Amino acid sequence: MAYTQQQEQELPKVVLVLRPTIGFSDYGKQFSEKFHLLKAWESPMPTEQFLATHASSVQAMLCSVGTPVQSDVLRLLPSLKVIVTTSAGLNQIDLPECRRRGISIANTGTIYSADVADVALGLLIDVLRKITAANRYVRGGLWPIQGDYPLGSKLGGKRVGIVGLGNIGSEVAKRVEAFGCIISYNSRRKKPSVSYTYYPDVCELAANCDILVICCALTDQTHHMINKDVLLALGEEGVIVNIGRGAVIDEKELVRFLVEGKIAGAGLDVFENEPHVPKELFAMDNVVLTPHRAVFTDESFLDLYELIVGNFEAFFSGKPLLSPVALDE
Repeated sequence: MAYTQQQEQELPKVVLVLRPTIGFSDYGKQFSEKFHLLKAWESPMPTEQFLATHASSVQAMLCSVGTPVQSDVLRLLPSLKVIVTTSAGLNQIDLPECRRRGISIANTGTIYSADVADVALGLLIDVLRKITAANRYVRGGLWPIQGDYPLGSKLGGKRVGIVGLGNIGSEVAKRVEAFGCIISYNSRRKKPSVSYTYYPDVCELAANCDILVICCALTDQTHHMINKDVLLALGEEGVIVNIGRGAVIDEKELVRFLVEGKIAGAGLDVFENEPHVPKELFAMDNVVLTPHRAVFTDESFLDLYELIVGNFEAFFSGKPLLSPVALDE
């Protein structure tokens, strides 16, 4: 439940921030002019003591993917009514506890979808056409010595399987469809609005694809969903791209399959234990790595700031959130 208009006039717009969030350095000053920020990371108190001190005044919180908001934090905030996160994914938040307590959540909605889909396509083209590896080849002075670089593979006509046909997955589908790819997908349920082939089993999807693009959220159900069996089904000519969450893939199995040549390549923006990346991947020319940056552009930061401000202003005005997350069972 949000503030009433009368309460808005009587109470300051207090927003708790446990750690600096995405874009905070760019827009923190403007944000501070609109809301009274409780910056836990700047306090000399231990976090638990800081939260206990401000427990009665905190009804709103801002968090990011790197800020866990689990039961140990929530129990110290009995007055909390809304959490606004700078991420699309919600695996850092204890959703059952928020549901139980009636805490509303707003995420980034579709702000990041196009940018993330662009990176997915970039990683895929890079792996297939060996762009990063060829760049190293040229910069290393090997072209005059060793001659032409090995051929890559074309994207057009490939069978692309998308795991998670939500906002981001749909944007990926539009992009690869423009290249003449054949699209199929796995999702929690079939989407009546699309004509792509639906596979309720991700292993079956992998068996009928050349490329697997991971776009789904990380949940208890999707943790290590891309396992040994799925990678075997994808096969030695298969390529995997992950712009979802690292732990959707069993990373140890993925590394083993790449080392042993049991899949053809991978484009990875996310990893299971960030910022730590398996060292075995560093020397592989068929693997392209980026440091969980798919969502980050100057344009998306501005859009994000405006959405976050809009969500908090809606809450403090007693209006519906701009990008609410459904927490129904």
